[in-house]
Amino acid sequence: MRIIGGQFKRKIIHVPAGLPVRPTTDKAREALFNILANHFDFEGLKVLDLFAGTGAISAEFVSRGASRVVSVDSNQRCIMFMRQLASQLSTDTHVIVKADVFRFLKSVKDGFDIIFADPPYDLDRMRTIPDMVFNADLIRDDGWLILEHPSTIRFDDHPYFFRISQYSKVHFSFFSR
Repeated sequence: MRIIGGQFKRKIIHVPAGLPVRPTTDKAREALFNILANHFDFEGLKVLDLFAGTGAISAEFVSRGASRVVSVDSNQRCIMFMRQLASQLSTDTHVIVKADVFRFLKSVKDGFDIIFADPPYDLDRMRTIPDMVFNADLIRDDGWLILEHPSTIRFDDHPYFFRISQYSKVHFSFFSR
C-alpha cells in the first residue's frame, strides 16, 4: 500500500501481517481523492476517519495538508500501527483515538469538513452511521460523510445521500446536508 498524493506521495505503507483490516485499495483511494479534490481544498480541513484500521485514508489527508485528522479505531494493534505511521510522517496534525466508534460518535463535540467511515462489511449497525453523524451535527456546512460499504447495502433512500461511486467491489456512498 502507498500514499497516493501530497507531501508524502509514493511513500510505501508496510501493513503488518495479521492486522484485522480490509484496507481500501490504492485504486479506490485514488479515485476517492480525485472526487474530493474537485470539491475541497485539503489545506485546513478537519477530518474524522472512523474504523480507521491501517490509517491509510488518514495518511492521505495528512499528506494533502489537512489541519487536523482524527482517526478512531477500537483495535489496539491498529492503534499502535497508526501511531507508528504518524511518527514516520512526523506530523502533529494526526490525532489517534482508541475507542468504540459508536460511543465516540455520541461523545464528540467537534465539527468536521469530511467524515470517512469504513466499517467492517458485516457490521450489523452500518445503516445507522449516517443518522448518528447527522443527528449529532458533526458535519460542518458543505461537509461530506463518505461511507465505504459492500454492494449489498444501499443508502439511496437516505435524505442526505447524494452520490454513490463504485470501484470494483468497493462502494462509496456520499452524504451532505
